[in-house]
Amino acid sequence: MSDSWDLIVVGGGAAGFFAAITAAESRPGLRVLILEKTAHVLGKVKISGGGRCNVTHDCADPRELANNYPRGSKSLIGPLHRWGAADTVAWFEQRGVNLKTEKDGRMFPVTDDSQTIINCLTTAAENAGVAIRTSTAVESITHDETKNSFHLVTGQGEELPASSVLLATGGTRLAAGARLAQSLGHKLIADVPSLFAFNIDDPRIDDLPGVSVPDSEVTVEGMKLTANGPLLITHHGLSGPGILKLSAWGARELHASNYRFTITVNWIPGQDAAAILTSTRQTWGKRQVRSQAPFDNIPKRLWQRLCDAAEVSADCIWSQLGKETTQKLTTELTRGRYQVSSKSTNKDEFVTCGGVSLKDVNLKTMESKLLPGLYFAGEVLDIDGITGGFNFQNAWTGGRLAGLAIAEK
Repeated sequence: MSDSWDLIVVGGGAAGFFAAITAAESRPGLRVLILEKTAHVLGKVKISGGGRCNVTHDCADPRELANNYPRGSKSLIGPLHRWGAADTVAWFEQRGVNLKTEKDGRMFPVTDDSQTIINCLTTAAENAGVAIRTSTAVESITHDETKNSFHLVTGQGEELPASSVLLATGGTRLAAGARLAQSLGHKLIADVPSLFAFNIDDPRIDDLPGVSVPDSEVTVEGMKLTANGPLLITHHGLSGPGILKLSAWGARELHASNYRFTITVNWIPGQDAAAILTSTRQTWGKRQVRSQAPFDNIPKRLWQRLCDAAEVSADCIWSQLGKETTQKLTTELTRGRYQVSSKSTNKDEFVTCGGVSLKDVNLKTMESKLLPGLYFAGEVLDIDGITGGFNFQNAWTGGRLAGLAIAEK
C-alpha cells in the first residue's frame, strides 16, 4: 500500500486542477495527488472554444451569471458570490495570463491559444507541489469509518489511502465519477445530453454549410422553449449559439421526445417582415426579388432558398410580388417550420445535464453531506451551463471552494 495522501483528486480537468492548486497553495506541505484516467490532463481545456479555451464569461453579477445554468442556477448564486468570473480573471492575470472579452461576453486568453491556460495550470500545480498521474483510472473508493479515511483502488491494482477525496471527473455520461459517487451512497440525477446541434433534412438549408445568421429566434413547438442567438447552417442541419442554448434549456424534454420535434425559425427577430417587404416592393420595383434580401442579416444563398419555399419565380421583380407570395415569404422569414430528426454532438466537447444531486452537497464547501471528507466539483454534479464559458466558470468556482475547504480542514 502506498503512502497516504491528504487529498486525492479523481479527474485531471479544470475543476480538479483548480481544487488541487487551491488546496496545495492554501496549505503548503499538503500532499495532493491528481489521478487522470486518460493519457493527458486538461483535455477539455485543450479543445474548448475551437482550441482557444473560453475561460469564463464577462459577467460580474452572481445572480445574472447563475441565470445561464439550466441546471443548478439558483443553487449557484451563493458559490458565485464567493468565487465569480471577476475572481477567475484576476487569478489568471496574477499568473501572467491576460484575458480578452469578445462582443458576446465570452472571455479568451489574448493569445487565442488554450495551451496558455494549460501551461498556467500545470505550472501552478507543479509550483504548489501537486503530484499528477495520467493513464490511471480509479476502479473503486471505500470509506473507513473508524479511521475516517478513504481507500482508492486504481485500474492497475494499486491501493491509495487518502484523508480527503475530490471527484471532478466531468459529465456523467463519459465519466466513472458518477458510479463512484453512487457507490458511496449518493443519489444520481439521470444524465442526458446537453449542448447539441439539430439534424434537419430540408431543402431550404441543404447544401448551405457555413452560412450563418447573426441573430435568430428559435422555438420548439409544444414545449414552450425559445432561444435567441446566432444560427449556423451545418452539413446536417442547424447549430450555433442559438441552437445550443435551446438544447441546454430543453435537454430533458428533447430527450423525452427522442429528438424528434418541430421548430419554428424567425430569421429576422425584431423586424417587421411584412412592412419591410411592402416598402421594398415600392423602392426596388424593377429589381429582381431573388437578387438580394432587403434584410442585412440574411445571406444571399439563404434568401434565395427562402424565396424558393415561398414560390417566388426566378424572373419576378419586386413590383410584381403579389399579396399571397408576400405572405408566404413573411412566413418563411419569421415562422418557418423545420422538422428535427435527431441530434448531433461534438463528442470531444460533450456536455451532459444530470449527475450527483445537489441536495447531497454543501455548496459552501462542495463537501458531501453524507460522507465527510468527500468533495465534488464540475460537471459530475447536476450542474450545466449554456455555451459561452459558463461550464468552465462552474469548474473554477467549485474547484476553488472545495480546495479552500479541504485546506482549512
